Amino acid sequence: MRLPSQRVAAAVAGIVALMGSTAGAQEALGDWNGLLQVGGVELRIGVKIEPGEAGALKGSLSSPDQGPGDIPISDVRMDQGKLSFAVPSIRGRYEGEWDVTQGGWKGRWIQGGPIPLTLAKGPVPSRARPQTPAKPYAYREEEVAFESAPGVKLAGTLTLPEGKGPFPAAILLSGSGPQDRDEHLLGHRPFLVLSDHLTRRGVAVLRYDDRGFAKSTGRFVDATSSDFAVDAAAAVAFLRARSDIDPHKVGLIGHSEGGMVAPMVAAKDPRIAFMVLMAAPGVPSREVMNAQRVAVGKVYGVTPEAAARDNAAVARIDTVLATNPDWEAAKVEAARILGEASAAAGVKPEVLMARSTMLFTPWYREFIAYDPRPNLAKLRMPVLAVNGANDLQVVASQNLPAIREALKANKDVTVVELPGLNHLFQTSATGDPREYGRIEETFAPAALKAVGDWVVARTGARP
Repeated sequence: MRLPSQRVAAAVAGIVALMGSTAGAQEALGDWNGLLQVGGVELRIGVKIEPGEAGALKGSLSSPDQGPGDIPISDVRMDQGKLSFAVPSIRGRYEGEWDVTQGGWKGRWIQGGPIPLTLAKGPVPSRARPQTPAKPYAYREEEVAFESAPGVKLAGTLTLPEGKGPFPAAILLSGSGPQDRDEHLLGHRPFLVLSDHLTRRGVAVLRYDDRGFAKSTGRFVDATSSDFAVDAAAAVAFLRARSDIDPHKVGLIGHSEGGMVAPMVAAKDPRIAFMVLMAAPGVPSREVMNAQRVAVGKVYGVTPEAAARDNAAVARIDTVLATNPDWEAAKVEAARILGEASAAAGVKPEVLMARSTMLFTPWYREFIAYDPRPNLAKLRMPVLAVNGANDLQVVASQNLPAIREALKANKDVTVVELPGLNHLFQTSATGDPREYGRIEETFAPAALKAVGDWVVARTGARP
């Protein structure tokens, strides 16, 4: 068979593309999926489009790597081979055109700045997470809810060992950002894996959704670390009031920011029985973030000059936000510095501003001024501080020695640096955050054993 000339082939391709561009609303119905590259991290995106009323379209969006559940979409439009929809709750929008060569929608996700996103036919593909426990569990599981601050009711899961209590108990405190009870991230559920491990070893475990997220009420956007400490204290009171929990053996296990919140609670409550600090800060937040930018920037290929420029701009912003007593004036000045930084980096000011909204929250204002050492120095209960040697977000060599020094008056302190583990306590060659979702392991067995052995030894738990 003779092959067509390039000119004829191009003409045929043009006709096919023209035909493909006339895709109608019927072609938009169903499940679609794509990968969104955000800061070097791949997030799986799912979109479901269904018939609505009076010939309109409706649907939902999911991001399983950021947590379970669907988000309603609106203003779904399908016209002349173009698909668009809005996601009002997260101020996002998608715009795409039918690409016959890929058999999908080629377009962009707009949330601050535009990010390329192609949607292919079919549901979101699953990722292997072999450590996720499967039901039925070898212990009891109970859905619980308890009151915290006014307007805040926290929903969670309590796992209880088989047998008769009262049991020692641990409360899991999650890292920064809105987190569900499993600390769901990129398909991983580290708090589910950790609670499963501890409960099988005789320790009851309470984990709960952050206020204003998932099934918990309240407003997350207005919350600070101090507010999360109020919630953690409410969790402690809830467990102590239960007859199946030993009120003298209730402890806290905090990861990342949760490792900052735990000492805030225990500094006011010496009855806390034990504490595990996992990738927790031991120096002021500004120092933690400076080291994080340098470490992450290095694996991302950021030049030393660019890193120095970024750190200088952020240092100015942090000083303004942390020290200016006039919050509104502080935000205006921070925005001005951001504008200067955008010009120096060659980024549109509105794009950089959209990516920096966290800076203008009450949470960041408190966080960036926080020094964990005074609260750590007050702790007298047994403390385990554990970090991964490959952690680029809370650098072990910076924070573990500082935690040890702050706790020098405490007679029962264990400090452990685990080789080859990243911020999520996964086995990782580099610690690069872009690897979190690609790694199948959720929680390194060595880390589970280190935490489990220590908690069991301090509480006398019996499986």
